[in-house]
Amino acid sequence: MDKQITIAVDAMGGDNSPEKIIKGIINHHSSNKKVFYKIFGDEQLINKHIENKIYKDNYQIINTLNKVSSEDSPLEAAKKGKDTSMWLAIESVKKKDCDIVISAGNTGALLVISKLNLNMIENIDKPALSALWPNKKGMSVVLDLGANIECSSKNLFDFSVMGASLYKSLYPSETPNVALLNIGSEELKGNETIKETYKILNDKKTEDFNFTGYIEGNQLMNGNVNVIVSDGFTGNIALKTAEGTANFITDELKKALGGSLIGKISSLINISNLKKFKKRLDPRLYNGAILLGLETPVIKSHGSTDYIGFANSIDVCVKTVDGKLIDKIKKNIIS
Repeated sequence: MDKQITIAVDAMGGDNSPEKIIKGIINHHSSNKKVFYKIFGDEQLINKHIENKIYKDNYQIINTLNKVSSEDSPLEAAKKGKDTSMWLAIESVKKKDCDIVISAGNTGALLVISKLNLNMIENIDKPALSALWPNKKGMSVVLDLGANIECSSKNLFDFSVMGASLYKSLYPSETPNVALLNIGSEELKGNETIKETYKILNDKKTEDFNFTGYIEGNQLMNGNVNVIVSDGFTGNIALKTAEGTANFITDELKKALGGSLIGKISSLINISNLKKFKKRLDPRLYNGAILLGLETPVIKSHGSTDYIGFANSIDVCVKTVDGKLIDKIKKNIIS
């Protein structure tokens, strides 16, 4: 029997919480009974939504009425004290009561409170925010997505190792290809930090990943690279651009197929393919960013996602723990 995984859940973060959080837990619990959910938040509201839909042996509610709001600055969130649902959830992994923590709350606050409570992995200077993106051949790990606006070559090297370790923990049978996001594919392109990182990665001999050089923005989805590395400023712009492009394509396709009788007939004929297309671009299926570099994984669910997206974030928690992500990072960083 698989070892039970204990997940600390901030039930009060994000839009429409705790309803969507609890519905997400119920959805995940329906197909995975090996998880114990330690739920932090308003007990009265949480119980209202659970309604005996989760086995009592699979959850515990830690009552707190205080929460971090989306309007709080990271400093304000930290000053609110140690009794917010976010702080208590993160503190539970610090105490080793839980294996991993997840929140759909304020991203800046989550980063700061995580760093206040959790130690960095030895030899890593900065944490990085990573996520899974779909590509033509499967999935890619992309980082950093906004945790660090400025990065040194050492930081980018660490991100490369952490991203490769994440990919390997999720897809253990594959050896990931790693590339640096840049304005061109030639060695001479880019700023000095990028060029220095290129040299470090190119000189490193490892069996854990293949360094393939640079990748340009128009090649992010071709599937030839599994781990895409950048500073947080560039990575966040790439993320928002990709999300906006996907929404634009979906909206334009809806207009084209619903704007005339021929379009409507065409959509009916191709309904099976259209459903596959819609599912492939559904951001809820790729929800769950991972804060890498800390001694315990921290999962950030998108604040505006629904319960299906949150359930998928919980699944990322399970795969991260099962794949022994932290052990892989430590092995590669130290060696």
